[in-house]
Amino acid sequence: MNDHRLPLFSCVVPCGFPSPADDYVETSLDLNELVIAHPAATFYIRVSGDSMNQAGISPGDILVVDRALSPQHHDIVVALLDGEFTVKRLHRNGEITSLLPANPAYAPIRVTEAMQFQVWGVVTYCLHRVK
Repeated sequence: MNDHRLPLFSCVVPCGFPSPADDYVETSLDLNELVIAHPAATFYIRVSGDSMNQAGISPGDILVVDRALSPQHHDIVVALLDGEFTVKRLHRNGEITSLLPANPAYAPIRVTEAMQFQVWGVVTYCLHRVK
């Protein structure tokens, strides 16, 4: 990977009333180092649809997906379900596995043995534009 380090200021910026900022750079930050724990097992994927909007994931966002992580209950995952990719929250209750949307307009998907189902990776970061 190329080194794309940018300045990282040591001060934190409040989202409320402005306060004087420190005027020095503490270190540099490479976003790849921040968001990628397992480079050989990580990929990016662009989102379409609004089924995860209440989880802060919107159409056009880019997800960082780590295939080295073992999917856990409540993780947001990229799954392959009957030949189609989907992004949902993984829900496990005993032997029952479901994929939960984060938008009440969509119904949960209960995974059955008749379905082809595979978790492709765990979503670790969501990158989106604010402008």
